[in-house]
Amino acid sequence: MSGETSVKASIFEDHLWLRGPSSGLRPTLGQIGLQQFAPYLINSISLSWVTHLASALKAHDMTTTQMRALAVLSISSPVTINELSQFALTEQSTMSRTLDALEEQAFIVRKPRPEDLRVRDVEITQAGRDAFAKVWPTMYDLLIRMFDGIDSEEYKAFTATMHKMMSNVRKHGIGSFQRDT
Repeated sequence: MSGETSVKASIFEDHLWLRGPSSGLRPTLGQIGLQQFAPYLINSISLSWVTHLASALKAHDMTTTQMRALAVLSISSPVTINELSQFALTEQSTMSRTLDALEEQAFIVRKPRPEDLRVRDVEITQAGRDAFAKVWPTMYDLLIRMFDGIDSEEYKAFTATMHKMMSNVRKHGIGSFQRDT
């Protein structure tokens, strides 16, 4: 096979750069261009977000993974370590080490689940809620700056599109999304 594959009719059919050298063939990345290639744009935005957030979190003596754990727990607590890992987009081994640090700071507690002592629930403490409350303004301000000039309808359309993409990721087995967050 030559590597040229038919492209399904989709939202891209009106874009010449996606038609390739002849109708129905897969275009090259050069024909699409990085500035029109959604995975590149998503990664670029994500890297910028994580880099700026990590820098801001240093002032609070907090890592990005710790912030993600506290963010999830501030909304949904208690959860299992596995659930928290999925919601916080973090490997379970990394989450376990993160929880060790958060527990040392009295930001979380881990308790065996009464009906199944093999399962440990993670619960945020008031100190953890207070710690997250201190970093939330930084996160929110960064979000507002990121979406400067984008109105509420554009934001709703953007998040609706992202949810559809997450559904496609799960449906087609791309990556590791297992549940809506």
